[in-house]
Amino acid sequence: MKVVEVNDLRKSYGNFKALKGITFEIQKGEIFGLIGPNGAGKTTTLRIICTLLKPDAGTVKVFGYDLLKEPQEIRKVISYLPEDAGAYKELTGLEYLKFIAKFFARDEKDFQQIVEKGVQLSDLSDRLKTKVSTYSKGMTRRLLIARALMISPKLAVLDEPTSGLDVLSAREVRNKIKEFVKNGGTVLLSSHNMLEVEFLCDRVALINNGEIVKSGTPTSLKEEFGVSNVEEVFTEVIRCSGTC
Repeated sequence: MKVVEVNDLRKSYGNFKALKGITFEIQKGEIFGLIGPNGAGKTTTLRIICTLLKPDAGTVKVFGYDLLKEPQEIRKVISYLPEDAGAYKELTGLEYLKFIAKFFARDEKDFQQIVEKGVQLSDLSDRLKTKVSTYSKGMTRRLLIARALMISPKLAVLDEPTSGLDVLSAREVRNKIKEFVKNGGTVLLSSHNMLEVEFLCDRVALINNGEIVKSGTPTSLKEEFGVSNVEEVFTEVIRCSGTC
């Protein structure tokens, strides 16, 4: 089943063409990586899929819902974690999770289950009783990851999910993402961490200058370029993009 279908997507900011007709699709139960250098068009793509931006041309469907015609239906089934996301600093971590849960809970029982799941996902223990303003960047990121996954979205769109986390915390977050998919979710992931991409993603699309320049599984891409890891694939693709 196709969860996301992007076809000939285009977006410009004035004279700058951020997206020049990109096309890709994501299957149910997949962790799909959209990777590329800064300014390549990753964040613009994610924001369009999450209904925060309108494209200039092209089509996007999420679980069959048309982006332009049914954006409200798309918002019901997705969760988006931007790279620069923040949490309300004057709330405690637990208060923040409860605040978010109120928007999604169908009843009191559902509310309690969502909050409990958020507490488990954050793994912040007693620090949930303290204000977010006292959190490190890594602790805030763990809280935000919990916020994104605790509502059990059908599609989680995660931009740099482990940004600011130490090695052990990042590993825990990756395991939680894998567990989320194992339980029926689908993930669209963007990351500059190529080790993370290789560990997590079933397929990746490399974007550069607003165009998809290569896509495939990490294994197939490594074999195609005769290299040992995705970071080397990334380097070769970006180096050759438009010239090779």
